Amino acid sequence: MMKTKTALKTLLPAIVVLALGWWIYSRFDVWFGNRPEPAYTASVSPHRILLTFGTADELSRNVSWQCDSVLRSSCLLLADTLRRDTLKIEATGEVFRSRSGVAAYYVARLRTLKPDTYYSYQVRTGSQASEWYHFRTFNGATADNYSFLYSGDVQDTIGGKANELLQTAWKANADAEFMVFGGDLTERPMDKFWAETFRGLDSIGQQHPVLNVTGNHEYLKNLVRSLERRYSLVFSYFLDSMVGENQVYTLRYNDMQLFLLDSNREFPYLWTQKKWLEEALRSSTARWKIVVLHHPIYSIKGTWNNLVQRLMFGSLIEDYGVDLVLQGHEHAYARMTNHDADGQPTTPVYTVSHCSPKTYRIDFSDRFDRFGISDRFYQKVHVHGDTLTMTTYTTPDNQVYDAVDIIKQGSAVQLIDRGSNIPERLDFIPRPGKKKDLRYQKKIEDYKARKVKDGNV
Repeated sequence: MMKTKTALKTLLPAIVVLALGWWIYSRFDVWFGNRPEPAYTASVSPHRILLTFGTADELSRNVSWQCDSVLRSSCLLLADTLRRDTLKIEATGEVFRSRSGVAAYYVARLRTLKPDTYYSYQVRTGSQASEWYHFRTFNGATADNYSFLYSGDVQDTIGGKANELLQTAWKANADAEFMVFGGDLTERPMDKFWAETFRGLDSIGQQHPVLNVTGNHEYLKNLVRSLERRYSLVFSYFLDSMVGENQVYTLRYNDMQLFLLDSNREFPYLWTQKKWLEEALRSSTARWKIVVLHHPIYSIKGTWNNLVQRLMFGSLIEDYGVDLVLQGHEHAYARMTNHDADGQPTTPVYTVSHCSPKTYRIDFSDRFDRFGISDRFYQKVHVHGDTLTMTTYTTPDNQVYDAVDIIKQGSAVQLIDRGSNIPERLDFIPRPGKKKDLRYQKKIEDYKARKVKDGNV
């Protein structure tokens, strides 16, 4: 008997080690492997043209594009539409060699723009020229009525619906001035998916400034993740704003300031970002502060998810008066409101959103006010006078799904939940015989029952 017990004590750890080793082996490619990138040849005409912001103020712009695989003399022609003045702005270029191809990237930096002005521009590389595109600058620092659109993960499949959905959103919100994405705008760091990303942004990204934070799908997976240089060559504001190897950026737009973080990195990088964010928040005089990052500070997939990001940034967000936190990654919708010592709702408001064909299963924690699992979403952030309104829409039907007002009068902050009377859409059809689906369906029903019991329906 004693020999049997001794053998079991010896054998059990070996079984655990073998099982753990097999599990790691089975998951190794998922965690650390990268799909091969199909070979590609860069177009010899200027293409993948993107209008972004430049330095940290609302009147700076960058225009990036790709053309051929060797550097040529390149510039941007900028025309003031009303005055008919045309400037020639020289572009900087850089050749990037990916795993399976070579392409030349260019950036023109526009730094003499005037407020409330219509501009036209054309990019030129060698003897090749693009068509003319148009954009408008708005009223500048004195404006008290302006808005932008936000979308979480797009991460579209080849030939997907991103362009249709984004076009629908812009047509319904023609007054929006720019667009922000919460990372994973591109499915994988491959040329074919970059092509799909630009197809999704077609006629939007050339006319409205686009900002994007880094998402995990935009990284190459290794024991230490790496971000290809072409990411910064496309989202060219990072070329001048990076802190070490951290893709961080801040934009002061009228009386609002955005702070973009890279939540994908390992602890030492996040620590550097924490110090950067604290200094940027401390020195900010903006009335409205908005933090954008890919991984939610408070996960909707489990309490322990994204713990490092929460430890790094959570207290700074609350201590320095951030109003809104825009997040992605978890492929569902959720809104969480902070509460003060008296239990009254206050800032920050945390939002998780996505506009992807993929949806993930989530937990239904009581700390969140609302969820959405069955739709794609986008947000409109609208500053008007003493109020910032975040309205969530489903797409492509543009139906209001949620809304919250943040009102500031002096040092007082008031929140009005305008989405509490809008029904949540939590449609889920379990597949026959799939126990995992049935458990998820039960979780949804339990959440609905709690809402009824608490009088929140």
